[in-house]
Amino acid sequence: MSSRIVDPRIEAEAFAGESRGDARRAERVKEDALARLAGDLCKVSAKKLEQLWSRIRDCLAKLSTDEIWARGHENENAIGNLVLHLCGNARQWIDAGVGGQKDIRERDREFSTRSGFSGDDLTTHLKQTVDRAVVVIEGVTPERLLDEIHPQTGPVSVLDTIYQVVGHFQQHTGQIIFATKILAGEDLRLYRP
Repeated sequence: MSSRIVDPRIEAEAFAGESRGDARRAERVKEDALARLAGDLCKVSAKKLEQLWSRIRDCLAKLSTDEIWARGHENENAIGNLVLHLCGNARQWIDAGVGGQKDIRERDREFSTRSGFSGDDLTTHLKQTVDRAVVVIEGVTPERLLDEIHPQTGPVSVLDTIYQVVGHFQQHTGQIIFATKILAGEDLRLYRP
């Protein structure tokens, strides 16, 4: 991954204008820069999902099965439900939407489940889901990022889909971290060097 952000318009403009050959070269530079940028975006997205998985893994390791399935009120989601929900969302949007696999999501069960999975079970299930998503995301070509897909009800681009899943993962990982801090009563040391 490149350590600097490249604006393909600036690189292209640097070579444009003097001759037809320069214009062709400028277009190639622009295409190469866009391909690098698209590749970097997919790599960063995949790495972020892996990082978020590790945060959830660390949270689940600190909790008992009863704590993982605890709810303060009936309208709240347990940590276990959030993990099942993240798995269902990633499988539907990434595996099925981007990767072309069959959509097997049962969204209502993600929230109606009240037990049956230990922390180890959930960690394994989430790790398998993230590993599959990473393979799909890292396999997305620059040309594919703008393709239109229909993972739920309406059309979205592959790029939008990837960022929906990463953002969704960040949102629920934050909830899981917050709930774990309350249940464990300790600093989780997730963001210290």
